[in-house]
Amino acid sequence: MRDQANKLREIVNKVNNDNIETSIESLKTSAKVITVTSGKGGVGKTNVTINLAIALSKLGYRVVVIDADLGLANIDVVLGIMPKYSLVDIIKNGKNVMDVLTTGPNKVKFISGGSGVEELTRLSQLELENFVRNIGLLDKIADVILIDTGAGISENVLRFAMAADDVVVVTTPEPTATTDAYALIKAIGVRNKNKTIRLLVNKTETAIEAQTAMQKLNNVAKKFLQVKLSFLGYISNDPFVSKAVKQQKPFAVIYPECTASKNLNEIAKKIMQEPTSSGKNSGIKGFFNKFFSSNDVN
Repeated sequence: MRDQANKLREIVNKVNNDNIETSIESLKTSAKVITVTSGKGGVGKTNVTINLAIALSKLGYRVVVIDADLGLANIDVVLGIMPKYSLVDIIKNGKNVMDVLTTGPNKVKFISGGSGVEELTRLSQLELENFVRNIGLLDKIADVILIDTGAGISENVLRFAMAADDVVVVTTPEPTATTDAYALIKAIGVRNKNKTIRLLVNKTETAIEAQTAMQKLNNVAKKFLQVKLSFLGYISNDPFVSKAVKQQKPFAVIYPECTASKNLNEIAKKIMQEPTSSGKNSGIKGFFNKFFSSNDVN
């Protein structure tokens, strides 16, 4: 992996020195990269990611969502949209990232991961160069990039989490969900105790229930892991959420006045107000620099 990281740095330096329009360094701004993950499936992580993207777009931000859930295509199902291309077309077929982007509700753009997520770990130099040049263009068209990972503590999930500007762990108040969330937080903390983790409690009956779940996790994380947890907010167990899922439409679009939508609007505002934990090495360029340098991720 260190050899691959060295190749990446050489390619990034070469791209930075090229006086061409697609040079990543020539871009004036960098997107804020946020990984949304969870300790277990079934907590509503993908639904949260999509609707958070829409809430952010309503605030005026340009948003791109990358489905990194190892080919499960959850975003495709929730949106009811079948994209023509996926991440693998950038990696293997030389497609431009602009051609691979699919436009969803409220002008939110997304990229289906497919088998491309696994392919990222074994790129040749030529494929790596093409990928870096292409994916780096997202900094030019996006203010925020949300990466929806798989659930659990697999190597790929952890690498996506550690490379991001922000990590959002989605859980529910259920004991099994909070236990698995703790396992994920622990895995992140082992790699970097200074990584700020933002907790989002989904499917809550009351604000007190969400606060209690957060407090329990925060107490054990502080005592045993010395990991910083930040309470991002909660989303109510709103019946309009399940209605929207059945219609394959985001609840933030078809039920904008429901309680869950209002909860997410507040979360969207908060996540953009809080500083990131990544420092200067941010944006999608910085993200993939850290992703490929997994042994050095911080």
